[in-house]
Amino acid sequence: MSVSAVAADRSVCAPLPVLGRDVRVPLVTGGEVDYAALDYAASAPALQRVWDDVAAYAPYYGSVHRGAGYLSQLSTDLFENSRRTIEEFLGCGAEDQVIFTRSTTDSLNLLASVLPQDTRVFVFETEHHASLLPWEQRTDVAVTYLNAPRTPQQAVDTLEKALAEREPYGPALVCVTGASNVTGELWPVRELAAAAHAHGARIVLDAAQLAPHHPVDIAELDVDWVAFSGHKLYAPFGAGVLAGRADWLQDAAPYLAGGGASRKVSRRTDGGVDVEWHTTAARHEAGSPNVIGAYAIASACRALSEAGFEGLIAREQALITRVREGLAEVPEVNVLSLFGDDAARVGVLSFVVEGWNSSHFAAALSAEYGIGVRDGLFCAHPLVRTLLGSEPQEPGECGAPDSAPGERSLNAIRVSFGAGTPDEHVDRFVRAVKELVTEGARWNYRTEGGRCVPAV
Repeated sequence: MSVSAVAADRSVCAPLPVLGRDVRVPLVTGGEVDYAALDYAASAPALQRVWDDVAAYAPYYGSVHRGAGYLSQLSTDLFENSRRTIEEFLGCGAEDQVIFTRSTTDSLNLLASVLPQDTRVFVFETEHHASLLPWEQRTDVAVTYLNAPRTPQQAVDTLEKALAEREPYGPALVCVTGASNVTGELWPVRELAAAAHAHGARIVLDAAQLAPHHPVDIAELDVDWVAFSGHKLYAPFGAGVLAGRADWLQDAAPYLAGGGASRKVSRRTDGGVDVEWHTTAARHEAGSPNVIGAYAIASACRALSEAGFEGLIAREQALITRVREGLAEVPEVNVLSLFGDDAARVGVLSFVVEGWNSSHFAAALSAEYGIGVRDGLFCAHPLVRTLLGSEPQEPGECGAPDSAPGERSLNAIRVSFGAGTPDEHVDRFVRAVKELVTEGARWNYRTEGGRCVPAV
């Protein structure tokens, strides 16, 4: 292939260097193999760039914001510069705030805590539990769960109808994923945002699965808030982000009360205390912040931006095509989907295999091929149960999850990949699926602690 042809074909670009790419794991059948990490949707490996940046900073680590020493001042600059890097990565406006949290789950719980009283929340049953459950913690907030749509347009129509019928007409919030953590399918975020705003509602985007694969721009998508996690963005150091409009955040009590959130504290004559809280992002960042986590996210944002999402997306789409075409050659495999085969998606696919319990199949992929995938309901139980409604699995098989009396045992297999995935990993995965289906497992397995594991 000529140099010009290589340049034109972005699908042949090399994967970004990540930690763990050279880790060897043992196989139950003997020998070792390079570990194929195909569980990016749970936690992506750290980019080598992120690890190097964190390692270079680590000796200079210090407390932030109030320390007089050199390392404290350096760490404060690094922490706040990380915030600005993320603002640029997300296309935040001048009035938007970027708040550092622990994760997407933490970000959405923070947002739930600041909702005005009597807010109506609208959320599809297809959401990850991180964006499905936090709103129920507020007794003064009403939640409307919307049925799973079967097309992007149906999602918009369903939301339009629900918002138009809401009574009384007051503050409202729509919560929606950007890319499903089960099917990988992209949701019509711009259209849903337009529908929300047309009916006087706000919208928060769960970008946990979208941000590692596609650019996320608050202004372009016209969303009010974005939430995501560092550990899915190739920065697994325990930090997350909530970014967007400041008004509800400034008007509410701090998410956590403590140092850093308070601007001034004084004793009253009656023995109590008066507190003046910050109105900046610090209002919801009480306690010593995760400086390394914030810096790691900023490093990952820079690395992805510099690599160029256009090329990363092109290469990932080539991998998706290889996986989908390979699985299509196995009649026993059923790939799960809400929107159909032609739906745009990121590198996340879930499936079931006829004649196999999903936990057993995932265990065999790991033990016999060195491939790490995920099985279960993926913290999206209503969605997976909807998708598996016609896919019974017999209880009592190796690793079959517990089911309630009268219910079928349901679980699926999820394969996910991204910017650090080598071609060989997806090729090995497809080959392993075909061999397991046609030849069966080469080892015996048993259930231990609810998991299917090789028998010894």
